[in-house]
Amino acid sequence: MSTAAPSRPSLTAEPRAITGKKVAAIRREGRLPAVVYGHGIDSENVSVDAHEFDLLRRQVGQNALIDLSVNGSKAQPVLIHGVQVHPVHRRPIHVDLFLVRMTEELTVDVPLVATGISRAVEDENGTLLHPTENVRVKALPDHLPQSIEYAIDSLVDFDAVIKVSDLTIPGDVTLLTDPDEIIAKVQAPRIEVEPEPVVAEGEEEAEEGAEEGAAEGATASEGGPTDREETAES
Repeated sequence: MSTAAPSRPSLTAEPRAITGKKVAAIRREGRLPAVVYGHGIDSENVSVDAHEFDLLRRQVGQNALIDLSVNGSKAQPVLIHGVQVHPVHRRPIHVDLFLVRMTEELTVDVPLVATGISRAVEDENGTLLHPTENVRVKALPDHLPQSIEYAIDSLVDFDAVIKVSDLTIPGDVTLLTDPDEIIAKVQAPRIEVEPEPVVAEGEEEAEEGAEEGAAEGATASEGGPTDREETAES
């Protein structure tokens, strides 16, 4: 199963002449520096409203088409191709917008979403693993899936796996990822075994010597009279 955005959101931009380190002034004004580029066109420096972009980014998937209007011009479809974020506060500081051609197929990565319940997890205390979390597909821009769902109910034991070939891919989408790649499995719980204490060679010999000494002492006390007793008797 796949999900796609039902309608195309919009975003407005303004031409930007400031570049380099001076773009910090644009950010202080609540604008986000951006670049619009695509096949066969010159890249264009623009800026968008930072708050508007943040709201839009929260609402759409990574492969969602957006109608971008620059300086009041006719809107054109773009993809959010890359977002640079601040290393501390994690807010966007720059965005790349890829201008698409609606008749030209695109290659993108689509996130996988697990649904359902695995008995191996619920009943056997296993750990669900996702060796592959995205698959690569090719499709026309308005046919790109936002995500692909798959059920994990078939993971009933630790030998069961779900592969890329088990996914349901829309007919207008071409799958590029290896079908044999595993996308989900359940790992058995680890059983911790208490390690036996390790005795060093020197300590082992000392213990043996102590045991022998204790045994000789016990023999002497259990044997005949001591020298002092023999002297007294004589």
